[in-house]
Amino acid sequence: MTLTRDDMGVWLINLPRDTARREGMQTQLARLGLDYTLFEAVDGRARADELSAMADAGAYARNMGSPILPGKMGCYASHLSVWRELVASDRKVALILEDDVVFHDDFLESLDLALAHSDDWDLVRFNCIRAKMPVRQKQIGHYSLNAYVGPFTGNAAYLLKREVAERLLPGLLPMTRAFDHELNRFFRHDYRQFGLEPFSSHVDDGNVSSITGIGFAAVKKFKWYRRLPHYRLKAANYFRRFWWLARNGYLWGARR
Repeated sequence: MTLTRDDMGVWLINLPRDTARREGMQTQLARLGLDYTLFEAVDGRARADELSAMADAGAYARNMGSPILPGKMGCYASHLSVWRELVASDRKVALILEDDVVFHDDFLESLDLALAHSDDWDLVRFNCIRAKMPVRQKQIGHYSLNAYVGPFTGNAAYLLKREVAERLLPGLLPMTRAFDHELNRFFRHDYRQFGLEPFSSHVDDGNVSSITGIGFAAVKKFKWYRRLPHYRLKAANYFRRFWWLARNGYLWGARR
């Protein structure tokens, strides 16, 4: 199935109080010629009591090695809500954006190539927080479509197919880890999460986050011995990712 931008909806996630970020994204998107829907992000701090009902705080602490933050719940709920809007729409695919993305000059090229090769992925990212141990699946122009044995995280700019969102949504609650960590469990959800490298965008939040504060000051990691379940899980997930990729034929070299 070959897709084009005509098949795509664009959703921009933004808290209303983050006006500078919204204006910066609007300027960039206008320059790119991309129409978009502005999605009012779920305010985790204002709705913490309500959002806590969708989360398993104990499991989150074990899995992440730190207490759950209201902002993390808001981020999780925001992405799920956009997924639901995609499912309810007539769009075949969504470009989902957070409001701290910086687009590179080749972003539209990478976007069009990803859409043209949509048979090869279920979710594809255009930037990351971390992307370890890539395994090339296919060469697309001068880009590599990669799977990852190591952690592959970051929600800031990704394409998602509507039918994939519909299939995965029921299994994404309750929240037991950060959203990008949940998506990185492709071995559980059984879908193809890839990245297109070199990445055609990056994230710049000015070291100020509505989720984690200034310089991650809001993140309070547990002492090392309370983080042991988290470390065990991280190690085990390397094996789980490796096994899923091997079992499904994505580990042993490029698909051209």
